[in-house]
Amino acid sequence: MVLLRRTVRPRHLLLAAMLALLLFFWLPQGGERDCGSAGQPCLKSLRQKAAPPLVAAEAPSLIKECPGQSFQAKLLLQYLKLSLSDADDILLEPYLQSWDQLLKFMKSLGTLISLFSGKVTEKVVVIQELSLKHSAKDHGKRSLLTPASFGLKTGAYRSLRSMVEAELKEGVVDYSRRSDSGCRTLLRLHRSLLWLKLMLEGLAKGPDADGQFKTPGELCRDAYIVALAPHHPWVLRQAAEFVFLALPERQYFLQLVCVQTQQEAAPVLQIIINALELVHAQTQRILAQHDMLELP
Repeated sequence: MVLLRRTVRPRHLLLAAMLALLLFFWLPQGGERDCGSAGQPCLKSLRQKAAPPLVAAEAPSLIKECPGQSFQAKLLLQYLKLSLSDADDILLEPYLQSWDQLLKFMKSLGTLISLFSGKVTEKVVVIQELSLKHSAKDHGKRSLLTPASFGLKTGAYRSLRSMVEAELKEGVVDYSRRSDSGCRTLLRLHRSLLWLKLMLEGLAKGPDADGQFKTPGELCRDAYIVALAPHHPWVLRQAAEFVFLALPERQYFLQLVCVQTQQEAAPVLQIIINALELVHAQTQRILAQHDMLELP
C-alpha cells in the first residue's frame, strides 16, 4: 500500500505563520508608485486580466481545463510555448503571462506561500513598468493609453535578447552591485522557475522502495535547496523551512492539474515540466552568454 507522510501539525503552522509574517515585514516591499506623477506610468492597467494567447497553441488532450479554479495548466502550457516562438530567444509578453499562471498556482497553496509569491509579483511588475517607461520614452506619453503599447509587443522589451542588448547599451546593468534592471529582475524569476520545475519533477515521480511518496513540503524543500537557497540570506532560508511544513497534501496538488491519481498525474506533469525545461534552458543560455547568471 502506498502511504503518504503526515507533516503538518498545529504548532508548526503557528510557528510558520509567525516566521512568514516576520519575513514579510523584514524584506523590502515594493508598492505601486504614484500614477502619472513625475512622468511615472500608471500601473493600474497592468493589473487587468491577462489576454488569451495570441495564436492557437493547442495543448495535448491530457491537459484539461479545470472549472472553478484560477490556475489553468492548459493556459500555462500555451504561454510557455508562445514564449519560445522566436528562434533562440524568449518573448517577454507570453513569458510574463506564464508567470501569471504560476503565481495563481502558488497562491492557491495557502496564505503563507502567497507571502512569498508577492515578491515574485513585484518582479513581474518591475519588468512591465520598465517596458512602459521605455515605450513612453520612444513614443511619448500617448503610447501608454492602450495595452497594445506596453512595450512588450515591440521595442526593447519585446524579448529577452532585445532587453539585454538595450539595457547593456544604456548602462543600467550593474555587475558589482544591486540594480533595478530588467535583466537582474528576470534572473530572479529565472531562479524561481527552476524551483517550481524541480518541485513538479518530484511530484511526477512514483513512490520510493518502501512505497512512500515524498510530501509536497519535502519536495519543495529539496527544490529550494538547489534553486533558491544559495542566493537567499539565512533568515529567509530558515523561514522557508517552516513554510514548507504548511503546504497541502499531495492530493491537493493533483487536483490543481485536474487529475485524481498519481498515475494520471505523471504524464500531465511531465508535459508541463518539459515546457518549463525548454524555457528555462533558453533563458539560461541567453543570460550565460552575457555573464548575467550571478548579477547581485
